[in-house]
Parts: sequence; C-alpha cells; structure tokens
Amino acid sequence: MAICGSAMDLKQLKALVTVAEVGSVTRAAELLHLVQPAVTRQIRALEDELGVALFERTRTGMRATEAGTSLAERARRALTELERARAELAPAPGVVTGIVTLGLLESSADLLAEPLVARLARDYPEIELRLQTAYSGYLQRWLDEGDLDLSLLYNLTSSPSLNVTPLVRERLWIAAPPDEDLRQDAPIPFAGLAGRQLVLPATGHGLRILIDAGARQAGVPLHSTVNTNSMALQKKLARAGHGWTILPAVGLVDEIAAGTLCVAPLGEPEVWRSVVLAMPRTGRVPAAVDVVARELNRQVRVAVAANRWPSAELL
Repeated sequence: MAICGSAMDLKQLKALVTVAEVGSVTRAAELLHLVQPAVTRQIRALEDELGVALFERTRTGMRATEAGTSLAERARRALTELERARAELAPAPGVVTGIVTLGLLESSADLLAEPLVARLARDYPEIELRLQTAYSGYLQRWLDEGDLDLSLLYNLTSSPSLNVTPLVRERLWIAAPPDEDLRQDAPIPFAGLAGRQLVLPATGHGLRILIDAGARQAGVPLHSTVNTNSMALQKKLARAGHGWTILPAVGLVDEIAAGTLCVAPLGEPEVWRSVVLAMPRTGRVPAAVDVVARELNRQVRVAVAANRWPSAELL
C-alpha cells in the first residue's frame, strides 16, 4: 500500500508504531509474530526512505527520536482508521459495527464506564469500545488531533472544531478525613478555608482555575501544601490527613459510600462546573459513534435520576 507516493507499507507502519510503544525490537517482534531481523529491516527501510533517524539505539532499548514520535503518531491514526473501515464495511443487516474511541473525564470514569460497557456489550456487541481517561485539557487536545471520536469535557460552551452538547452541571465539594465531621447539608464558605492546609489540583488545571477564581471573589488566600495533577493522589493525601481537598462531587462517590472521606459543598461563592459531550465537526458521524454518544448521554441521565451523581443538575 503506497502512502503519499512513498513506498511505505502497512507492515512498516505497524513495526514503527509497535517499536515506539514498547521500546524494544525484540518485544515488538514477539507482538507482531515476526523474527527480530524482519522488524529491524522494516524500521531501517523507513529511515532510509525518509532520510532521518526514527530511533536512538541505546543499551536499554529503542527510544523514538522527535521524527520517530511524530511519524508514529500519524501512523497510529492511519492504522486506526483502516481498522475502523474494515469493521464498518459490509456489516450484517441491522448490525452496528465499528471502533469507537471515547474520552472520559477521570472524575466520571468510575461512575459511567462500567454501565456504559455493559449496555453496549448487551445491545451492540459488534462495537469495539476504546476508553481513554484524562483531564479535560488533554481530552480536548486529543479530540482536536483526531485521537478520540467523542469525549466528555467540562466548562466548554463552544468551539470552532467541536460540536458541544451540554449534559450536567455540578458543584465542587470539599473532602476531608472522617474526623473533620463535614456534612453534605452544611456548605463550607471559602472563608472557612483561610489558613487551612489544602491539597489542590496543579496550577493551570481546569479545576484549579475554578477554585482560584472563587477564592479571589471571596477575597480569601488559599494555602496549598501539595499541588498535583492526580485526582487519586488528592483523595489519598486527604484521607491521610495532609489537608482538605476540593473536587467535583462525582469524583467522591466511592469515598462517600465507604465513609473514608467526609464531604461538604463549597460555598460563598458556590463553584460549579459544567460537563459536556464533544465531538469533532465532521460531515458524517459513523453509526457506531452515534450509538455510543446516545448511550453515554442516557447513562448520565440515569446516574443523575438515581442520585448516583451528587449535586448534579441536568442541562
């Protein structure tokens, strides 16, 4: 298969992507069911054709160069599109098939992923679902770069490259060790955070921007002992007594149920985030992507109606 007038073929692209992912020709050969010299020849053929080094050979393995990383990203997308095309060609009548890559906000994954997967497995077993979890900024970038078909994002009202469907809005909550005796019916004002040790999202994170804006409005300086880009770490450090933390309510469902953290809404001012479903503005939405979008929307509404998404209001 020629690409852009070159002699690149699918075997070479698969070898490139696999070596870039595992960092070893030997391991890549095992995964591709080839002998090691064959993988080496395919990589060298690409390097000879392009006139650039795609990998640095080190004692610990193969490390992709900047050119190798760039080409591997594009090759990965091309291979994914070919897999998608194969899955969608000539399906049985009435059967929806295809590959769908969905981005979930880290805070919502525990609530939504399992029921979504269960429903699709029951009603649409021919759809291959690929899940990616991350913070909103990463997910939006992956959508724009074509690595995701659709994704949950937050606080996005419009975009020239994305179609945006509002789903819910929810308050940010304070979480602390159980002995702090916070109550869900007793909001904590920003003034109550003055002088307290806090474990907060890292500066520049979307949640941190919301929190800092609320603190400025209240005229309250916040003292963070730890900043992290990991929601799991925020909760772990809060449980261990290293400070109160602030998160969306949906990210605290399991801890509330287990009693490992006590929680209270953040108030004066209240801080809300909106969650939306975003999809690239393309001419045709594949049937499998449309199915997953509709089912994800349904799962959000079910979770809110069943009070499994605390403080959430449908939009």
